[in-house]
Amino acid sequence: MTGVTDTRRLVFYDAEGALYFPVRDGGTGKSIFKIKPKGASNRAEDAIHLEDWLDVARAMLIDGLAARCRALSGGPINYLRFGAQKLVRYELDPELAEALGIAPTGVAGEETSEVSRAAIEAAMDAFDAWRQTGAQDEIFGAFGEPRDYWVRSTRDRENRVYPTKPLVGYLRGKTDLSGGWGQRNDAASFLHNAGFIIVDAEDRPVPPPERYDHLIRDAERVRLCARNYHIEPGREQGAAEVSIRSGDLAREMGLENAFPTICDALGGAKFQTLCALPPPRFTTPNPSSTTTFTYALAADGITPTMTAPDQAPVPPTNLILYGPPGTGKTYATAWEAVKLCLGAAADPLRDDRKALMAEYKRLCEEGRIEFTTFHQSMSYEDFVEGLRPVTDEGGSGFRLTPRDGIFKEISRRASTRPDDDFDLPEIDRSRPIFKLNMIGKGWRPGYDVSIATGRIYWLFGGKLDWSDPRFEDKEALAARWRETYPEATLNHASIGGTHYFRYGAKIGDYVALTHGLDRVFAFGRITGDYEYRPDLARPEVEDSPNSRTVDWLWSDPVGVERAAFYSGAFNPAHPLCVLNDSFDHDAFEAAIFGTKGIAEPHVLIIDEINRANISKVFGELITLLEADKRLGAANEIRLRLPYSGRNFGVPANLHIIGTMNTADRSIALLDTALRRRFTFRELMPDASVLPVDCGGVNLQKLLATLNARIEYFFDREHQIGHAYFTACTTRDDVAEVMRFKIIPLLAEYFYEDWGKVAAVLGDGSGRPERFLRAVPLEPPFGLGEEDIDDKKVSWQILETFDFADCAA
Repeated sequence: MTGVTDTRRLVFYDAEGALYFPVRDGGTGKSIFKIKPKGASNRAEDAIHLEDWLDVARAMLIDGLAARCRALSGGPINYLRFGAQKLVRYELDPELAEALGIAPTGVAGEETSEVSRAAIEAAMDAFDAWRQTGAQDEIFGAFGEPRDYWVRSTRDRENRVYPTKPLVGYLRGKTDLSGGWGQRNDAASFLHNAGFIIVDAEDRPVPPPERYDHLIRDAERVRLCARNYHIEPGREQGAAEVSIRSGDLAREMGLENAFPTICDALGGAKFQTLCALPPPRFTTPNPSSTTTFTYALAADGITPTMTAPDQAPVPPTNLILYGPPGTGKTYATAWEAVKLCLGAAADPLRDDRKALMAEYKRLCEEGRIEFTTFHQSMSYEDFVEGLRPVTDEGGSGFRLTPRDGIFKEISRRASTRPDDDFDLPEIDRSRPIFKLNMIGKGWRPGYDVSIATGRIYWLFGGKLDWSDPRFEDKEALAARWRETYPEATLNHASIGGTHYFRYGAKIGDYVALTHGLDRVFAFGRITGDYEYRPDLARPEVEDSPNSRTVDWLWSDPVGVERAAFYSGAFNPAHPLCVLNDSFDHDAFEAAIFGTKGIAEPHVLIIDEINRANISKVFGELITLLEADKRLGAANEIRLRLPYSGRNFGVPANLHIIGTMNTADRSIALLDTALRRRFTFRELMPDASVLPVDCGGVNLQKLLATLNARIEYFFDREHQIGHAYFTACTTRDDVAEVMRFKIIPLLAEYFYEDWGKVAAVLGDGSGRPERFLRAVPLEPPFGLGEEDIDDKKVSWQILETFDFADCAA
C-alpha cells in the first residue's frame, strides 16, 4: 500500500508508521505550500510559497527544507523536515521521482531499501513488456535465466511469479547486483523488506534466513504483506471493504504457528495507521487460523471520520415501553428497533414515518427484526424450544424432535449471521455430525485426496465389497467380516465403523474430518450412498475401494481447535462416530465460517409483554437477559436447554423491546425478575401533537379534558392516547372515533357505570347534552313503593355530537 494519491503526491512516515503529508494553505488567496528556508523563523512572512508538488518534493527531499505538514489522522499543522526527529521515511509519486532522479521511496540517513508497491508492480509490467517487445533489454537482458529467487505479484496476472534480480535491477538502474539475502539491497532482501513475498519457481514461499538482522520479520512483515496483497488490491478494485483470514495470510506468506502474531498485527493500531484504515471487525475465536478481519475502505485511502463510533458494539438493550392505550408504543418500537439496527444512520428517518416503516419492513424481511405478541396461552415451548411430532419414514409412526421457538431462532440468527461478502451455507442442526478420524503420521496425503475428489474414504473395511443390501444389518456385516477376521468383536471399528459408514450415516448428514484429539480440518454434507469403487482406490488412502461423495462446505489444512466447540477430546479408538450433544453449533460455525467481530444488531419486539406469564414463558432464560450474562460478556452464562439438551446463551447483539398497556395491568404487578432486567420508559398521551382545529374541533383541548377527568375518576394509567385521533382530518372523523372507540373504551374502564362515562364526556345533571342522553326509566307495573329505589335512567348515545366545549 502507498499513501500517495492523486491529491497527495508526497507523504512521510514517522518511526511508528504514522503518515504525514505537506498541506496547502489558502490564506494568501490561492492554494500554496509553505516552505521554511534554512535558518528562518516560523513566521508566515519568512516562508517560501510553492504551488507545485514537484517543487515541494525538491525542497524537502533534495534541499532538506521543512514544510508545513499534518498527520493523516489529524492534529496540528507544524513545520517538519525529512530526516529530522519525526519524519524518517518518504513515499513519492513515481512520476515526480523520475523527474527528480530519485527513488520513489527512501529512508532517512541511508540508501533507499524500501520501494513502493506501485513501483515494483510497474517493474513487473516493464518485465512483461520486455518479454513481448524486447524493450529495456539493456536492463532485463543482462540477467539471463533466473535461478534461485522469484517474487509474487500482488495483482491478478496470468503469471504472478517474477525473477527478483531483473526487477530490482530495473528499479535501481543496475545490472550488477546480488539476488540473495546477505545485504539490505540484495534483490531478495530489497523486495522482502518492501512487503513482497519471495517464492520459488513454483510459487511456494521461501522463508527468509534467520541470521540476517536487516530483514523485517514478525508483525512488521505481516502488516506490509497484508497491505500489499489485500488492502491495496481491494482499493484498486473499488471494494467497499476487504476481509483477511489469518489462516489464508499464513499460507500465502509461508508462516507456521504464527496466528497470535498475525492476529495481533492485523488488529493493531499500527496496521490501521499504515493503511489509513478504521478499526476492523473481527471474528472469534481470536487468535486462531479462522479469525477474519474485515476493513472498511475509503476510496482515497483516508480514514472515514465516523467509522470508529459506528463500529463500537451497542450494549444490549432490554427495554419496555409502557403507557395507556393509544400513546404510540407500537410505532415507537419500530423507531427504537431501526435505530438499534442502523445506529446514527437512522436519524433522518425519525420524522419520516413512511421511510421509517419501509426500513423497518426491510429489516424484518432480512430477519434482523422479529415481532411477536404475548398472550395468556403463550408458553416456553412456543418462545424458547419445545417438542414437535415428526412422522417417521414410511408413515408408520412419529417421534418427538426439538423445535426452536421465536427467541431461540432470532438468537441463532444474531449469533451466526455471516458477513454480506460471503455466501455461507445453512447447516441443518437437526442432522447428526459424524466424526471421521484420519489416522497415522501420513494422514495429510489422504486428506488432500478427500478434498480434491469430494469423497470420504473408509480405511477399516478391508478391500471387501459392502454394497449388498444385506449388509444394512449389522449382524450380517459382522458375520461376513468374521469370515476373514474371526477374532473381531461386534463393536470393533472394522465392524461398527463399517456399518456406520455403509448404512448409519444418511445422505444429508454431516461429516467432520479430524486428526488426533483436538483438530478439525474439513466439514461437509454427505451427498451419496456407500460405493464400492476399486477404480477410485488411491495409495494415499491405502487403496481403499470404499467411499462416499461429500459436498465439502469448509476445509483448512491448518484446521481449527476442537475445544472451542466440543467439550470432550476426539477418541481415536472410534474413527467414525456421531458427535454428542455437547457439540456447540454456534461456536463451530463461528470457528469454520467466521462471523462479524461486531455482529449486526438484531431486535426482538414483544408486544403486550405483560399479558403472558413471564416466568412460564422465559423459564430459566430470564437470567441470560442481563447484559453481563450475555455471550462474550464478563460473566457469560450458557444453560443446557431441557428439550434439545444443547447449551444456549443469549448473544450480546440481540436487543429486546417490549410494550405494555397499563390499562390492562399495572407495572407494579409485573414479575419482579422481569422488572429488574428491563429498563422501563413511560409513553403518556401528548395532546400537543394533535391539531388545534380539526373541522372546528380543538383536538388538543378535547383530549386534555377527557384525560383530566379520567385521572380524577380512575387513575392516570387509564388515560386515552393521542394516537386515537392522529388520523382525524374532519369533524366526522372525530365523531366516529368518539362513537366507536372512545365511548366503548370508557364504558369498559368504568364497568358500564354510564354515570361516570357521562361525567368524563361532560354530560350529566344540569348540563347540555353533548354525547349522551339520560332517558328516565319508569318502574315496572306492579312494583311496590318500598321496592322502588332512586330514579333510574337509560343512557343513549346521541346521533349527533356537540363539541361546543372544545370548539376551535
